[in-house]
Amino acid sequence: MKKEKVYFGRGGRKESRANVRLLSGKGKIEINGKKLEEYFPNEFLQQRMMKPLEVTGNKENFDSFCRVSGGGISGQADALKLGIARALVKQDEKLREILRKNGLLTRDPRMKERKKYGQKGARKKFQFTKR
Repeated sequence: MKKEKVYFGRGGRKESRANVRLLSGKGKIEINGKKLEEYFPNEFLQQRMMKPLEVTGNKENFDSFCRVSGGGISGQADALKLGIARALVKQDEKLREILRKNGLLTRDPRMKERKKYGQKGARKKFQFTKR
């Protein structure tokens, strides 16, 4: 049996973390044991997650097996996007420039702002009373 090459990538966004394994295949995508359409019923999130494969023209060349945890579905889609992009770079270093131009190798640093003491939230204050 021939052992095929596996490429790994890790991605993160907000509180979400994703581990991606890329194998040469026919474009099958499995996330936490479910098909892409089952895990992300929203087509916009599917497209956002698939962007690195579409930009590099590798949509039909690799099977992706992903583990994702934490956060919400939007953060998870972005974490997967970064994980796939990093795995593609490990597979072929020439793809780095294409992915960098499309902003797919940059981790989005925005996080939820913490709640402040004496306030209702991060920015919201309690109602001011004059008397």
